[in-house]
Amino acid sequence: MSYIQGFVTAVPTAKRQAFEEHARKAAELMREFGASRVVDGWGVDVPDGKVNDFKGAVAAKDDETVSFGWMEFPDAATASACFEKMMADPRMRELGDMPFDGKRMIFGGFEPLMDEGEAVSGGYVDGFVIPVPAANREAFRDMALSAWPIFRDHGARRDVEAWGVDVPRGTVTDFFRAAHAEDGEDVVFAFLEWDDKASRDAGMKAMMEDERMKTMPPEMPFDGKRMIFAGFEVV
Repeated sequence: MSYIQGFVTAVPTAKRQAFEEHARKAAELMREFGASRVVDGWGVDVPDGKVNDFKGAVAAKDDETVSFGWMEFPDAATASACFEKMMADPRMRELGDMPFDGKRMIFGGFEPLMDEGEAVSGGYVDGFVIPVPAANREAFRDMALSAWPIFRDHGARRDVEAWGVDVPRGTVTDFFRAAHAEDGEDVVFAFLEWDDKASRDAGMKAMMEDERMKTMPPEMPFDGKRMIFAGFEVV
């Protein structure tokens, strides 16, 4: 089964170029070590939330921008081997210091519940982190599968909903705290890929007017007030 390693990071806005250069060089090595795809997104539409949000997830400061990214692997074993190779390869150290505070980066391993559509090269990404009761795993998957045709018909290119299976607790922050997850809840890492932001904005507007939205279940299998979301352009 495929496997996703997800990340959220706070990057000094002034260091965007350094971040992009570091990300590109690291991605080349990660693909050599077994990753099938590496994506890094730069926050361009990161709203403040009433309960929680992406900025709070990584304790972002006023002069920092949130980055949302992931690596895709054919399976968890390949992901584990990749990270072992990364730690042992001197070329990783030659990349120099990371252009962000690694102590506030949150990360985890996720198993896709659904993966529909085709990946976009570049483009725009809607990223989500969602706390879901463990008992509602299948209900969440069913809801996501029901919504996908509506997203697809209005321009979304790919929808991935991935369930946390190896999500560590952090000393500063982590995915559980980011989502304000409660006992008995797991974390979902999800993303929608679009060709560009204009396609996304038009598609979301059209979705709200689509009659099929009225047939969606009135109650979501999670607390929507604690779902965090934002828009990112792929760097």
